Amino acid sequence: MDDSVYVGNAGQDAVLDRGWLLGHFKDASDPRHSEAVEIKWGVHPRGDERARWVRGEERTALLVLVSGRFRVELPERSVLLARQGDYVVWGHGVDHSWFAEEESVVLTVRWPSVPGYRVGEEDGSASGERPLPRTG
Repeated sequence: MDDSVYVGNAGQDAVLDRGWLLGHFKDASDPRHSEAVEIKWGVHPRGDERARWVRGEERTALLVLVSGRFRVELPERSVLLARQGDYVVWGHGVDHSWFAEEESVVLTVRWPSVPGYRVGEEDGSASGERPLPRTG
């Protein structure tokens, strides 16, 4: 077996690390370790929402809808991903949040993979987040 190859299933592997399949947080000996990019397979039940906005984002992100209906909240703008393949990209410094209008699967790619950048489990303060505003 080649230790530089990993074969898996996104749906099964995602539950092991909060949806994240690839990034700096994987063990350095794992082929899924990367300091350049992070990839997430996000499975969200209807009504699932990010509890707090991400502020001061240091990465660029691409979010692609695989299935469902998923809303991404950006400053002064709400983007609805409704058809398979719909996507949104935002860059460095763009605050964001999200809401699953229907059960949804989304693929997120972020770069670079920034060590230590993680939402605080208790209060969200690690990344300077703010409460999610309610819309529509």
